[in-house]
Amino acid sequence: MSQRDYDDSPRILLILSVVFLLIVVGGVVDLILDRPTTLLSWHVGFEVMLVVLSLSAAGYLGRGWYRSQALLARSSLETERLARERAAWERDSAALLRGLGSAVSSQFELWSLTSAERRVALQLLKGFSHKRIARETKTSERTARQHSVAVYRKSGLAGRAELAGFFLEPLLLPEDVGDGRSA
Repeated sequence: MSQRDYDDSPRILLILSVVFLLIVVGGVVDLILDRPTTLLSWHVGFEVMLVVLSLSAAGYLGRGWYRSQALLARSSLETERLARERAAWERDSAALLRGLGSAVSSQFELWSLTSAERRVALQLLKGFSHKRIARETKTSERTARQHSVAVYRKSGLAGRAELAGFFLEPLLLPEDVGDGRSA
């Protein structure tokens, strides 16, 4: 399901709810205008069944719409909270990140990476897939993979995990501090 489909689904639920409610109103109006002589006829039974099913469907879809709106509101709040948290973290650690960026760049120079290989290596460190790297660098996925292989070969590392570990392992807290337990 694409992002566009997800964005439209609450609106579709609401539209379908309104359609079913219109069917209910139409069925009730039709029953009133027909003025049946007996309530025990196929025609009346069918229209009552149509009204009840449409009313049930409208209620079910309306409830889904309400839940979708509530979920969307909670997701928006969570997204805003995470954006504020990330901005605060970046602001508080800006100098450290510049230093880390400089150190990573220096290491790439020691490995004699080309500029294309450096871009790919940085995106590998960010956890991007080869498909996304290809899209972001406007190259083919095959080219992104070839640059990745060159990065691993020049660095002497076995793959993405070792590349990330090379730079991130020294940053990790000792286990007894990181998980809140004492040794």
